[in-house]
Amino acid sequence: MLTIHGRATSSNVQAVMWAVAELGLAHERRDVGGAFGGTDTGAFRAMNPMGRVPVLQDGDVTMFESQAILRYVAARYGTGAFWPEDATARAPVDQWMEWAKTAVAPAVVYKVFWQLVRTAKADRDHATLAEGVAEAKALMQIAEAQIAQHGWLAGPEMSLADIAFGTSLYRYFTLPFERADYPHLRRYYDQLCARPAYTEHVMVSFEPLRVAGA
Repeated sequence: MLTIHGRATSSNVQAVMWAVAELGLAHERRDVGGAFGGTDTGAFRAMNPMGRVPVLQDGDVTMFESQAILRYVAARYGTGAFWPEDATARAPVDQWMEWAKTAVAPAVVYKVFWQLVRTAKADRDHATLAEGVAEAKALMQIAEAQIAQHGWLAGPEMSLADIAFGTSLYRYFTLPFERADYPHLRRYYDQLCARPAYTEHVMVSFEPLRVAGA
């Protein structure tokens, strides 16, 4: 039984929960972080000195950082293209997984989402918002080309790269800002929305996170 500490509205927790569900692993998620608190306790800081979610417990293994958790559960419990054992086959998955985390998430989550949902209209940094929208457009054009060529982000089958990338797409497609028309990306997103694990763990309303006046 895996134990995941973290609130359902956290995009980093959502990525882990989606992967765990895709792999069909028995698990328990505990509400920690945000309005639930619990990250400043001694017990939690012993698991993650950064005081952030998610944290995974799997028997004697306790770890934090969502990307590391994804690699761990896929390496231990996954098979095939999800996280290939062969280093050459795994390389593009790892590459696009990092791209999704270090390029896409900062633009979509930390610039666009944060300004539109986590910041009151009167306090918005419109330059940051515009920068995030422009970055998202350019990044999604890259994703459009990849998906058009391969079907999935890193190849012909679903992998951890899609978990890392697809988690940001729910916010991307539901936030009120102007998006370019990328038909392959839209088909890809519709394909994700048809997956029960994605529907349950990623398509989670972010309204509880909205600040007054946003």
